[in-house]
Amino acid sequence: MDLAELREQIDKIDEQIVALYEQRMDVCRGVAQYKIENGKKVFDRQRETEKLERVKSLVHNEFNSHGVEELFEQLMSMSRKMQYQMLAENGSLGRLPFIGVDKLETAGARVVFQGSEGSYSQAAMRCFFGEQVNSFHVETFRDAMSAIDEGSADFAVLPIENSTAGIVSEIYDLLVEFENYIVGEQIIKIEHCLLAVPEADKDAIRRVYSHPQSLMQCARYLQALDWQQISMKNNAFAAKKVADEGDVTQAAIAGEYAAEVYGLKVLEKGINQSDTNSTRFIIITNQKIFRKDANKISICFEVPHTSGSLYHMLSHFIYNNLNMTKIESRPIEDRNWEYRFFIDFEGNLADSAVKNALRGLREETRSMKIIGNY
Repeated sequence: MDLAELREQIDKIDEQIVALYEQRMDVCRGVAQYKIENGKKVFDRQRETEKLERVKSLVHNEFNSHGVEELFEQLMSMSRKMQYQMLAENGSLGRLPFIGVDKLETAGARVVFQGSEGSYSQAAMRCFFGEQVNSFHVETFRDAMSAIDEGSADFAVLPIENSTAGIVSEIYDLLVEFENYIVGEQIIKIEHCLLAVPEADKDAIRRVYSHPQSLMQCARYLQALDWQQISMKNNAFAAKKVADEGDVTQAAIAGEYAAEVYGLKVLEKGINQSDTNSTRFIIITNQKIFRKDANKISICFEVPHTSGSLYHMLSHFIYNNLNMTKIESRPIEDRNWEYRFFIDFEGNLADSAVKNALRGLREETRSMKIIGNY
């Protein structure tokens, strides 16, 4: 047979496959209706595993065995998604444990930020809450999370990502550990300055203090200078140290606002190599709330440590036409080479498509947490 005849045969077989697919989905609708009426879960892992083993046994070589396994994984995945959709239409998805609010109650709120007076975190806090915000600062990210958790603060402002240095991994881990939730974000443009005491000049500098990320962001500037680079927990701590010690051989890399707070002189502005350097800060509370006009959702989940498991989880976003904007992974403690995935996607917790996707993920992942809608 020539190519045209072979393709004609394939077309006829494909028509049969499509007809059988529709027939299969009609039967699956009956399965879904039964599960709705009898309160059964959509995802039955044991049943699907048995089904895959059975269809693999029907083929005649190893290549087809892998192929039919992948085919039926997709068929069962589409069936599940259709069933979740039917649950939503039937009002059986249940309510998510988050309350929609028209606006955040920030009047009189007490806000905590990590670092010291003059930090970028404080600048982000003032942008979000206003200049007259009632605030206090703590030394570590964990301290800020604990302040929210125990109720000594209503909100916390923490950095989660820099456009050049990447994520603040500790924040991701703390979002899993604590029952705190993101309700807002604030992006601050970062312009690092070289700060020193008023009597100092650049030629006298021998040591420079800053956060490790800030030192990295200024690496091109610093590599031409024979200065000792010393890491600090926060840029503002570095500025405070230089101001308190009054040593003309010491400098700090921090924002111009820190220079105002601690009475330092700006020896040079904009020493970071990227003109577009920005840091994204998250606003956290211990309440399960979201603004009704929120359009970004952050979640995290663990998947079975098997081939294709992440692929199948991400298919929930595709099926429900949700735009995923970010994915990160963090190692799971005490489980070598296993990871927890953090995902940002567009949507609101009140949207039916979002509810469908989250229902599927909740049933099919090992564990899932909604980190916030903001």
